[in-house]
This record gives sequence, structure tokens and C-alpha cells, in this order.
Amino acid sequence: MTQAAQKIVLSPSRDIPFNKLVLSQSNVRRTKAGVSIEDLAEDIARRTLLQSLNVRPVLDGDGHETGMFEVPAGGRRYRALERLVKQKRLARTAPVPCVVREGDDISAEEDSLAENSQREPLHPLDQFRAFQTLRDQGQGEEAIAARFFVTPALVRQRLKLAAVCEKLLSLYAEDELTLDQLMAFTVTNDHAHQEQVWEALARNPYKEAYQIRRMLTEGAVRAADRRAQFIGPEAYEAAGGVVSRDLFQADDGGWFQDPALLDRLVADKLAAAAETIAAEGWKWVSVDIGFAHGHTHGLRRLASTSPLSDEERAAYDALRQEYAALEETYAEVDELPDEVDQRLGEIEAALEAFDNRPPVFDSDDVARAGAFVSLDGSGELKIERGYVRPEDEALAEPEPVDGEHEGGAAPSAPAGGVQRAVITLGGAAPPSPEAGEEEDAIKPLPERLMTELTAHRTLALRDAVGADPDTAYLAVLHALALKAFYRFSTATCLELEVKHSTFGHQVPDLNETASAKAIAERHARWAEQLPKEPGALWRTLVGFDADSRQALFAHCVGLSVNAVHQSWNQGERMAHADALARAVNLDMVAAGWTPTAETYLGRVTKTRILEAVREGKGEREAQLIEHLKKGDMAKEAERLLSGSGWLPEPLRTADAQTLVEAEETAEPEALPAFLTDDEDEDASDEPDAAEPGFHAVAAE
Repeated sequence: MTQAAQKIVLSPSRDIPFNKLVLSQSNVRRTKAGVSIEDLAEDIARRTLLQSLNVRPVLDGDGHETGMFEVPAGGRRYRALERLVKQKRLARTAPVPCVVREGDDISAEEDSLAENSQREPLHPLDQFRAFQTLRDQGQGEEAIAARFFVTPALVRQRLKLAAVCEKLLSLYAEDELTLDQLMAFTVTNDHAHQEQVWEALARNPYKEAYQIRRMLTEGAVRAADRRAQFIGPEAYEAAGGVVSRDLFQADDGGWFQDPALLDRLVADKLAAAAETIAAEGWKWVSVDIGFAHGHTHGLRRLASTSPLSDEERAAYDALRQEYAALEETYAEVDELPDEVDQRLGEIEAALEAFDNRPPVFDSDDVARAGAFVSLDGSGELKIERGYVRPEDEALAEPEPVDGEHEGGAAPSAPAGGVQRAVITLGGAAPPSPEAGEEEDAIKPLPERLMTELTAHRTLALRDAVGADPDTAYLAVLHALALKAFYRFSTATCLELEVKHSTFGHQVPDLNETASAKAIAERHARWAEQLPKEPGALWRTLVGFDADSRQALFAHCVGLSVNAVHQSWNQGERMAHADALARAVNLDMVAAGWTPTAETYLGRVTKTRILEAVREGKGEREAQLIEHLKKGDMAKEAERLLSGSGWLPEPLRTADAQTLVEAEETAEPEALPAFLTDDEDEDASDEPDAAEPGFHAVAAE
């Protein structure tokens, strides 16, 4: 006869008063981990005890029960209950649900180890979905965070992960998708786009998180873009746009997903600003997101004033006196009182408002002049008033209007009124042509890229020479000696007829560089000191002290520097540019140039990208990205080279020995070594089509 299997007998469950429980020394948990005792106590106070304690009777010397029970498994729960008792939130005799283990062959230490090691932790996906369920039940993020003793930011992250498309969540549950990859997919809420990106990466063995983020945000506009800053996320979202955010990495404000909508909003807002400016009476207003460097060349700048009334002048002087008095009073104090610091800030803001008053122009001049409306690098509205075109200099009478009014007379502007300005809307700089895959060869840099790089260098040289009278004087002496003793020499990069060369085509954001701004500011300061009429210039210069003359001399010489790449005019001219750069200690890194996908890395071959990373960061970093496609390689190289100080060849300044060797060995019109590669170029490295050269315009 088959003997029945012995049934398992479970340990009995009892409610034991808390004051009859003691913590066992057999508990294997010694190291603090997980939720704190304080948080656990608060959770028990809210939802009571969810899990019984495991206890054993305490026996006396004869083996009899003493009425006390030790707790080998559940020590953290016991300490949480103990904390509540000490806080008088729980009675000392409150019954505690316990599972009582009677004497057997299993030790208390084994029970404690089994309870802590055999529990199955919750899968992260289950937590994500649980948080989602709680929110669906009406609980807010703050409430969920408070109940589970986490931060609201963590709750938002978990909810964002739960919102990823179900297909990817299933792959994550099956360990076919890592948590880093899942987090990368949260930058967009478009489930279809998420699936498309995953399918596109299906055959890619790497599937790096940064690749996923890049593909999901491709075509979107970063919030740091000046257009996005100009509109702002609130106005953009109010117009129906979507701003995607990365809750797991720094995203600089996220991405604007609809570039067309953003551009329309920018155009509308700029047009509205132009209408406001036009109402001031200008003949024309030119509008663009950003103008090319030198866009005001050849235009006369109107003189302006910003007069203060007697009351405004008194207020201005009072503020300056108050500021000086506060500075003197607290000069010896290490840390200013909060109220004083606040007042100083208020005074500075008020004084700045006085200094930035809109200029006042003569009404007759306004009728023939115009203004430029654009955006600066930070997305602020940039208004440049008071420029007269050559064709408007001799404007005498208002232009007739088509059609006739009563009596056949052309209408005149109403008394006290303003003429209607002609508003022209420009366009953004054309995007650079996309480069295809290149052969692994060091090929010549494209002509357009060479021109853009050397344009940046020329601008930095102009700024540096313009601030260094000694070098400026030496450079002019060098140019004059060349003309006097070396009749046909071209070994100078100065154009001393005098010329001020403009750039043949627009270099993206050249106008926003530190060098361009420094030159413009210095030029404006000198313009204020010089007379309006050229006939009075000599008397003004005679009245200058020696330092002022030298500074003005340096500024004028700096404007004549032309070190922009020209395929037909290299040789000694560029060698002199190197010598001049060396004399002024030109540092293109300090001048603000950095290698990005737009400025360099995305426009050269993969071999040059790897060479740049190898020179800037080392062989190991270059090996990390050599498997990537060109577009991804350029972006990753941009990240790796950030802050490295690496420069491409055209922006480097040769040392003295190199210059001597070059002068001794090179032919007069020889190209730089890196431009003499004989290998065939692929489509992406073809020089740009023939472009206008670097045109010089004689100074007025």
C-alpha cells in the first residue's frame, strides 16, 4: 500500500505585544542598505505592517519559554516599530503579527539569511508601470514621491520610461534593450518615431544610447538655438509646437520638434519688430535672422545723441553718487549685507538703462536712412539704426507716389508724420552641402572650408593687430620697405592703399564672434572721437596725444589685414600672416574658435576626423569612434574635442623655425603641404564651385 506523503506544517501566526519582542543577535543583516529606518517607520505608520515578523521563543536555562520572543528575521521592521513606540505613536503593548518558529534543526541565522536572499526584487519595469497606475488613479507626482520617499524628479523619470512605446518596453522586459537605451528613447513621445529608430538600428551591433538620441532629435532645433531663445518654449508650445526633453541627461532646454513652425514664429515676430522700427520714420528696414559680417560696409553711419533732460540728469547723478557712497562705506567689508547688495544691483540696472537709451537722430537724416533688424547669438533682438546707402545720400525730395490725387499733385508726407519704410526680409545662410562617405585618405580641405577657417583667423588677426601699436607699426614698416626695395614682392598680408576687405561670401555666425564684436566696439569708440567732416580730421589728429595716435594707428592697420585663403594668391602672403600672428601671440582658441560638425568636422574626410581626435585626445579615443559612420563620427569627435584646444592646420600659427625653413625652401607661390595631396577626391571633398574672391574696396 502506497504511504501518503507527509504534509508540511507551517509555523503558527500569533499577535505578540511589542514589549515582549527583542532583537536577535542572529540577524545576518549588518550593513545599512535600502530604505532608511525613518522612512520605513513613516510607511508603517501610513499603511501599517505589510509583512509579519519571524520570531522564536526565548528559553530559560531549563528550556522553558520565558514569555519573550527574539526577532532573527525582520530586524528593520522591529527597529521601525521601536522608533514609532519611542515617538509615542504606537503603544508599547500593541499587538504585532508574528510567525513563531518552534524548536527544530534550522538555526535562526539560516532563517535570517533565507528571508533576505530568497526575496525577488521588483523588476524596474514593474515599478515604472506601478507609478503610471498611481498617476492614472489621480495621484500627482509630488504625492507619489512623498509616499515612496523618493524625489519628484525620480517619479517623473519613471513615468517618462513607462510612456515609451509598448514594443520597446517588452524588449526591455526580455533584456533585449538596456536601461540606457530605453532612457534614450524618452526624448520623444512619438511612439511611431521610436519604433522607426529602433528598426533602423536593428542591424547595428552597437545601438549606442547617444546614437538613439541623435536619430530621435535629428531635424529638431535645440533650445539653445537663437531662434528658439527668441521665441521661447511657452510661446512655441502655445502655437502647437512640442518641446522634447531628456530627463536623464543635460539637454540645454530640450529640442523644438517643428522647425517650420519655429521659423514661421520667428519671421512673424521679427516682422512685427520691423514694423515698430519702421514707424520711427526710416526709409528702409532690412530684416534677417543674422546678417553677414561686414553688412554695413559702404554705408554711412548717422551721428546720434541721447540727451538727458534736467530731471533725468539729476536722477543719473544722484544714482552715481549713491553708488559711490555705498562702495566707500562697505569697502572694507568681506561680505556685503543682503539689502546693500540688492540696492547696488538696482542702481547698476538703473544706470545701465540710462546708458542704453535709444539714440536720437535728426529727422531729416532718418528720412534717407535705414535700420537692420536681426538676432544676436543669445536670441535677443538686435537693432542697428542709422545707416545711409550711397544712392540715398543726395535725396532731396520725397519720391513721387504712383497715381495722382485731387489737383494732380503728388501727396506730401503729413505734417508731423513719418514715411512708410520699405521692409525687406532676408533669409538664413544656406546649409552646407551634405558630405557622403569618403575614402580613407588625407585629402585637401575644400576651398570653401579653407576660406571660412582663414576668415575667422583674419578677423582674429585684425583684432590682435588693432590692439598692438608696436606690431602694427612694424607691419606697416615692413610693407613700405617691400614697396620701396622689392618692387614686385607680395610678401605681406596688409592691404595699404588703404583697403578694408569684406568677405566674399557669408561665413556662418562670423558676425557673432568675439573678434568681430571687439573690432566693432573699438571702431565705434573711435568714430565717436573723430569729427563728422573729413576736413576737420587733421586738426583732431594733431590734438591727440601720442598714445591715442598709436592706438588709432593700430586700429586702422588692423583693418587692412587680409589673411583669407585664396587659391590663386598664397605663398609669401600667408607666410607673413603667420609671422604677424606670431608677433601678436594670436591664439584662435582664446579667440573663440572651436571644432564642431558645422565648422570643420562634418566637412572633411573620416581620416581627417580621426587625425584630429588622435592629435587632440589620443589614439585610444580615436579608436573608440573609428567604426562610426561619418555623421556620427563628426558629432562624437565634436564632443571629444570640446575644451581640448585642438586647431586645424589653417588656424595654427607656425613657430619661428618653421617660418625660416619655409622661406628658405619654398617656391614663392607654393601651396601649404596639406594642400598638395594628389589623391582623387570623392564628392564630399570637391572644392566648392567658383566663388567670388575676396574683394577689396578702397576706403573713403
